[in-house]
Amino acid sequence: MNLALTVMNITAPVFLLAAIGFVWVRVGFEYRVEFVTRLAMTLSVPCLIFMSLMKTEIDPQALATISLASLAAYAIVMMVFFVIVKIGRLDTQTYLAPLIFGNTGNLGLPLALFAFGDVGLGYAVVVFAVMAMLSFTIGIWMVAGAGSFTRILKEPLVGATLLGALFLWQGWETPLFLSNTLDLIGQIAIPVMLITLGVAVARLETKAIGQAIVLSVAKVAICVAAAYGAAIYFSLEPVAAGVLIVQVATPVAVTSYLLAEKYGADAKPVAGLVVVSTLLSVVTLPLILSFVIA
Repeated sequence: MNLALTVMNITAPVFLLAAIGFVWVRVGFEYRVEFVTRLAMTLSVPCLIFMSLMKTEIDPQALATISLASLAAYAIVMMVFFVIVKIGRLDTQTYLAPLIFGNTGNLGLPLALFAFGDVGLGYAVVVFAVMAMLSFTIGIWMVAGAGSFTRILKEPLVGATLLGALFLWQGWETPLFLSNTLDLIGQIAIPVMLITLGVAVARLETKAIGQAIVLSVAKVAICVAAAYGAAIYFSLEPVAAGVLIVQVATPVAVTSYLLAEKYGADAKPVAGLVVVSTLLSVVTLPLILSFVIA
């Protein structure tokens, strides 16, 4: 009973904030997703990442280890879904990237914070950064046939990760007035991302729901297994292992739909995957959390 209440207290704020965004647009209020997303990804999320890394008390070696574990987990997921897509005769351009990359930003970061505190958030931003780097390179190559390895260096979240890691390694700290400012900006990130997730789900037009259900269930099972295997192989401590499993098992990201639209893939099945996997996560993420925090 106590475990169930703990899990509910962790997940309820996440899904309630997403529900606010969903209801907001359903009743006809305006919400500029492009502006809010740009604000989050170029300003508030980088501030959150930098401050989380600078203030974390995690050993730099532990952060390096979870980085390697993240790469290993995503490599496993990538190989398994490549085989599944080929066997199922699905369009690689449409299906492969969404099945690999999850919503580690909008859902993963707040869940890690609520479940594991500031230490968990420190681990989570590393997994998020690894996923983002892979998504901006290999992920774009999968969808568009051409990856941008130079574009990644221009992404603010990558710069914030590298700068935060440098400050952590050297034991540096920004002046108090600047730390307070960056903290305030970073606090925007989590609620804004969750509300935007709800808005995006409310606006998506879905297709191939039956297939989306099967693939979404397969995604959860394969991602949990891959992350668990990577955590065991790299001997991650319990909090790091829990964060890795939750992050890798997050549902299909809305950005997968946006990339499909941008690069000419079939966007409607991707929208179906986003909606179905996100709704499924209302059940699966609490179950995963109950497993990793038990």
